[in-house]
This record gives sequence, C-alpha cells and structure tokens, in this order.
Amino acid sequence: MAELGARRRGRGGGGAARRAERSAVRVEMAKFIERRIPDFEVLDAEAIEVIEANAETVLAEIGVVFAENPAALELWRGAGAEIDGERVRIPRGLARQLCSTAPGRIVQHARNPERTVEIGGRSLVCAPVYGPPFVRDADGGRRYATIEDFRTFVKLGYMSQWLHHSGGTLCEPTDIPVNKRHLDMLLAHMTLSDKPYMGSVTEPGRAQDSVEMSEILFGKGFVARNTVMTSLININSPLTFDATMMGALEIYARAGQACIVSPFIVGGAMAPVSVAGTLTQVLAETMAAVAYSQLVRAGAPVIMGAFVTSIDMNSGAPTFGTPEAALITYGAGQLARRLGLPYRSAGAFCGSKLPDAQAAYESANSLNMGLLAGVNFMLHACGWLEGGLVADFEKFVMDADQLGALHGIARGVDISENGQAMDALREAGPGGHYLGCAHTHANFKDAFWRTQLLDYKPYETWLEEGARDTRALAQARVAKLLADYERPAIDPAIEEALGAYVAKRKGSMSDAFG
Repeated sequence: MAELGARRRGRGGGGAARRAERSAVRVEMAKFIERRIPDFEVLDAEAIEVIEANAETVLAEIGVVFAENPAALELWRGAGAEIDGERVRIPRGLARQLCSTAPGRIVQHARNPERTVEIGGRSLVCAPVYGPPFVRDADGGRRYATIEDFRTFVKLGYMSQWLHHSGGTLCEPTDIPVNKRHLDMLLAHMTLSDKPYMGSVTEPGRAQDSVEMSEILFGKGFVARNTVMTSLININSPLTFDATMMGALEIYARAGQACIVSPFIVGGAMAPVSVAGTLTQVLAETMAAVAYSQLVRAGAPVIMGAFVTSIDMNSGAPTFGTPEAALITYGAGQLARRLGLPYRSAGAFCGSKLPDAQAAYESANSLNMGLLAGVNFMLHACGWLEGGLVADFEKFVMDADQLGALHGIARGVDISENGQAMDALREAGPGGHYLGCAHTHANFKDAFWRTQLLDYKPYETWLEEGARDTRALAQARVAKLLADYERPAIDPAIEEALGAYVAKRKGSMSDAFG
C-alpha cells in the first residue's frame, strides 16, 4: 500500500496525543503501480504481422530523414543503411535488430531512494503535465506561466500521494530567458521535491547542463552507473528526426540516461486517418529512433512513446479521449511489448478550456486507456487542459486524485482467504448485514479507495458547507496542499553547489527570449 513519506507528530500523551495525531500533516507517497490485471489487446496475430511488415516497408522503401545531422548519417551508413541526402533507408530487420540491445526495464533513481521508480514490465509510473506556456486557476484565469507558477506545480506534485514522478517542463516559465529557464526548472525539481525528474531537451547544451547538475545532486560516479533522468525526445512526424532533439538524445544516451522517443501524432495531419496506418507510422518512427539511440550507445535506456490524438475535421483542432486514440494506444502497447521495450503513452488529455464535464469525460477516458494499454510511463497524468496549452492548478489535483483509482483497479481481485470473505458470509447469513461483521471491522480502513477531493456528503451538509462544485473543492485542496507543504531535506553543500552552477551558467551567456 502507500508508504508513509513524512509526518509531523504532536507531543504529549493520552487524549492530547491522539488529537495531535489526527490533526498532524501526513504526506503519503504511493509506490509506482504494479499491475495485477491483464493488458487490453485489440490486435490479433494477423493484424500485428501486417503492421510490423508495413513498418519495415516504410523504413526500407520510404525511409526517414535525419535533418542537419551528418554524424547521425555516418552512424547509419556504418550500420548498413542506405543514405540519400538526409534520407535514411533502413534495410528490413536492421532497426528491430538494433532495438534488441535496449533494456526492457529501467530503474530511475530519485534522490530519496523511497521514491525510486521502475519503468517497464508490469509497472506504471505517473508523471504530471509537460510543456504548456499558459497556466490557469479559478482566481487568476488564463495567463502566461512564470517561474513561481512552475515552483508551485513542483510543490503540488511533491504533495500528491498518487503521483510518482516530478516530471519536467510542468509549464514554460516565460519570465525567464529561453536559454536559461531550464536551469531554474531543474533546480526547482532537485530542491523542492525528492521524486524523480526529467531533463531538458530544447538544445543539446541544455541536456548537458541537466547531466552535470544531476552529477552534482547524485555524484558523478553514481550518474555514470545509474539512470537518474528521463527525457522527452519528440519525433517530427511524419518520419523526420531534427538535429535539436537528436542532439539531446545523443547527450543522454552517451550518459546512460533514459530517453522517451515519441512520435507527435495528430491523426489526419501528421499521420493517416486510419488506425492501422497510424500504428504503422508510429512503429516505424519509434523503431528508427530506438535503433539510433543504440547506435549512439548500445544498451542505452530508452522508452517507446506514442502521443496520439485525432483531429476535428471541421475546425482542425486536436480532439482527445476518442475511440480512435484509444485503439491506437492499445495497439501501440502490443507493438512495444513485441519489441521488449518500456511504453509511454496516455495521460489526462482533454480539449476543454476549463476543468469541466468535457475535461472530466475526456481525461477519464484517456487515463483508463493508459492503464489498460499496459503503459509504463504516463506523462501528462495530471494538470493538462486546452489541448496541452494550459496547465491548470485545480485540474492538477482533480487528476491526481483520480490516479488513486488507477492504483485500486491495477491491484486486481484479491483471492486470498481474507479476500474470499467466507467468514463474513457465514456471520451475516441470509437477511443479515455486514456492518457489524468481524471481517468488516478488520478491513474497513483499506477496503475501498477513498477520494481526497470529491464530495459524497448528504445534500443538507453539502448545502450548509457552501454547495461547492468540484472546481471549488479542488481550489480548496490546492490551498491546503500548499499550506501543508514542507520542503524535503537536502544536503546544504549540494544545494549550494547546484545554486553556484546555475549562477555560473547564467552568467556565461546573454539573455535570449527566442
């Protein structure tokens, strides 16, 4: 069950101690999910064979582009690929062969060992929203994000019981120069939380900064031997690998740090409108990216990603929580498992402008498909709004609460002697009830998932307490979590060294906002 991460206890004895215990601030951190339920699979053996064969055809005949990256072209040439300008045609079977050296399970270490996660196999690691330039809350509305907003999200992520990972670019702090903001973001993750985090990918030098700051935090030798970061390497779908993202991948692969290689698919714009066609492209792109990471360094940790949405053919806007996206997510999970790779997909996706009913429906569909698809790393698991343009404080805690339900479903059915509850059935008997049964008394505290947000009180009580809707309840929860927040301990010498590194790097370059 959940591990107790931190606790403030009152002093004294007897009734005073018990009252202090009840009112003490508890920060419980759940271990990453380990599924005890089967994956939902939509592709039969024939469909898998067709899609895998078609992906090999795409790589061999159509090819992929490695733009502005002569070194990558030389690596591919040496591996046996055909090079035509910047286009790389990969012989059938070569990409899959190269993918075989990537590990099937990745341990990402946190600075607090209790927060270390495993990515792959039957695990599911949940990480928050990534990348929005805007933030929104009930008081301030929609606005450009600042570094203080970013720090607030890091604190909320740290305080969220069911969230296993601190994430990366929780929002873009637009008040900091583009070429320097990654330093402030990394410093926030490293000092305001002790959960695992993600590195910067917006320029290879920023990836190198991420590695060097991690070496200060963990020790250079530890980083050389262990994975302490994941990073998000987006593929420019269709079939294009740009030098910026590949440059970051090269830095991380050489340093033994994990990369999520992920097509950015908007069906109908960046991939075919059909499910099978999109799966073919996703598989071709991810195999090429994983294979390239192994050319850089055989054995480098890498995660196969699939960010998939469809498009509204009337407006051109992306749509979320749709049946087609679900089918692609399920199918891509099967393909990832065939490759023996960890799988990243899904999240609390929605296109709504507010944390309303549309957001709830679409996000619930997206979260559940991720659990059932066998996803191992779920980015955007909380806080996503407006198609990813906005990180919303209230929706962050709404989504984080629902992640607890995923933990409950993933546990599956307890068929132990206690789970069978035969003693309770005998004790209650025909026409009885179970409220007074010994089995109920022994299990009631942990029998059911309990929301930390939603309202189940009688109507009269709800009315007396202000008739608050879910957004108002979420606003109150945000305030409570931030009031209860206590920064996790960190070695002062390490914190000082991190601050000095950030100051030195910032002082070495002029501000750039483009």
